[in-house]
Amino acid sequence: MHSYKQLFNFTQEVFLQMGCPPNDAKLAAEVLLEADLRGVDSHGVARLSGYVRLWEAGRINPKPNMRIVHETPSTATVDGDAGLGLVIAPKAMDIAIEKAAKVGTGWVSVKNSNHFGIAGYHAMEALSSDMIGIAMTNASPLVAPTFSTDRMLGTNPIAVAVPTQRQPPFVADFATASAANGKLEILQRKEKKAPVGWIQTKEGERSTNANELKDGGALLPLGSDRTHGSHKGYALAAIVDIFSAVLSGANYGPWVPPFVSFLPVADNLPGEGIGHFLGAMRIDAFRPADEFKEHMDNWITAFRNAKVKKGEKAVLIPGDPEREMTEKRLKKGIPLLPPVERDLEQLAKRFSIQF
Repeated sequence: MHSYKQLFNFTQEVFLQMGCPPNDAKLAAEVLLEADLRGVDSHGVARLSGYVRLWEAGRINPKPNMRIVHETPSTATVDGDAGLGLVIAPKAMDIAIEKAAKVGTGWVSVKNSNHFGIAGYHAMEALSSDMIGIAMTNASPLVAPTFSTDRMLGTNPIAVAVPTQRQPPFVADFATASAANGKLEILQRKEKKAPVGWIQTKEGERSTNANELKDGGALLPLGSDRTHGSHKGYALAAIVDIFSAVLSGANYGPWVPPFVSFLPVADNLPGEGIGHFLGAMRIDAFRPADEFKEHMDNWITAFRNAKVKKGEKAVLIPGDPEREMTEKRLKKGIPLLPPVERDLEQLAKRFSIQF
C-alpha cells in the first residue's frame, strides 16, 4: 500500500521533471491520482510512464500555450497546443463554468490535446458551483463498430455530475465500450482472461484473450453485439467522437493518435491531437438550485429504497462505489500491482527521484 500523499508527491515530481510549470504539475498529479482514489486503477499512476514516453517522443508539450480560437458567450473552441490532457481539460472546464456563470450554460470543445485521465474528475469540477458538469473525450481507435472488424473508435467515455443537497452527488462516469482498454491492461498484468463480450479477434470472433488487441483484435462497443444492444454503444461512442473532435478540429475515428508511443501516428491526419467536450449548466438557469437539489435527494432516496433482488445488497447510485473507495484508500492507502510498482521504480531511476 502507498499513501495518497506519497504517490501524489512522486507523480508531481515526475511532471516537474518533464518540464511542466509547478501549477500544471500539481494539477496533473491531482487529476491522475483521483483515478486511483476512486478505484479506476487503469487511469491512475499506472498510466504515468505512458505520459512520460509520449513526452519523450515529442508528442506532449509540457508548457503549452492553451488558447481560445473561437467563442460565443456560451461556447468556446480551445487549442490545447499538444499539452497534457490532464491539464488542458480542467482548464477548459473552468472556461465552461465561467461562461455558465454569466449566461446559464457553457460548452467547450477542445482540439490538440492528449489523454485527460478520468472523465469524472472534469465533470465534478462543476458541482461546487451548483452546476451540472458533463465531460467527454475521444481516444485511441481500439473499438470496432457493430458488424465491423476495423478499429474505428476509442472507448470514448461520458461523465455527468449532478449536485445534491444532503445526499452524495450523482456521478456517472463510463466508457462507451464494453470495457476500457485499461481494464484489459490490468488483466494482462494479473495474467487473467477477459470476460466474454469485451473483445473480438481480428476476424470478428469472440475472444477471452486479454492480449487480443496485440494480435489485431478489437474492443467491442457497449452491449457487445447487436442482440444485446451494441449498436447503442456504437452510437454513443460516435456522438462523443463528433462532439469532441469533429466539432473542435481534433482528429477523429481511426485517425486519433494512439496513447502508446511506440505505435506510429496515422498519415494525412484530418485534425490536431485528440479532442474533448466539456459542459457546465447552471441549475438556477432552469429552476432554483436549492429546490432542484432537494428533489435530487428525493430521487436518490427513492432509488436507494428500491426493492433489491435476491443475492444483492443494495441498489447503487452512480458515484457510490467510487466515493466509498476514495474514503477507504485515503485511510488505508492505494494498492499497486507489481508491474506498476516496477514501472514507477524505473521512472524514479530515470529522473533520479525517490519512490
